[in-house]
Amino acid sequence: MLIRMSNPISFSSFISPTLQAISIHENEIESLDRAIGDGDHFINLKRGVTAIQSITHELDSLPNSQQAKSIGMKLLSSVGGASGPLFASFFLEFSKHYNDENSTLENFCQAFTEGVDAIKRRGKSDVGEKTMLDVLVPVAELIKLASLNKLDIIELSQQVITKSIECAESTKSMLPTKGRSTGLGDRAIGHMDPGAKSCQVIICEICNQIISRG
Repeated sequence: MLIRMSNPISFSSFISPTLQAISIHENEIESLDRAIGDGDHFINLKRGVTAIQSITHELDSLPNSQQAKSIGMKLLSSVGGASGPLFASFFLEFSKHYNDENSTLENFCQAFTEGVDAIKRRGKSDVGEKTMLDVLVPVAELIKLASLNKLDIIELSQQVITKSIECAESTKSMLPTKGRSTGLGDRAIGHMDPGAKSCQVIICEICNQIISRG
């Protein structure tokens, strides 16, 4: 979820590519959710992105901070399950900290980190518990390190892709301590967390879009 700070890209331009990426990975995400989840993760995920896509025209006329707020409100009102409120919390908190007038990587990093922290609070969870946070937290830390080192945005996007894939894969060996999968115990080991996979797909698609746009 990165932007070229010298010429910020409208967040709404990533919506359609993200929906396509999620659809491409439908079978994989659904299979993971059937194995260790509630069985409705993909349905709610696709419902959320489709709902956001329905207000793209409205979003196009707004600054990015307001786009994030509108996305959060749309998710809150249209998506159920466990992931809907979590994603909504991210965007609503992100919108409070993103500065449209000072769209530096440092500011984006702060807003992204605050959004991830909102997910922690809402889900009462943290890294190591086989959730989406096992992707989001390391990505936030990587963006923070990049902002300190003044890393080129294209190079950063490439590193984020690698990191998100590695972190999603790492959830296979984790024992779940949140959600329905906690009841599976050791039987959940060997399966990637569906929320982590969904976040990885979304993050990778956005980064690939940034890379392709140069």
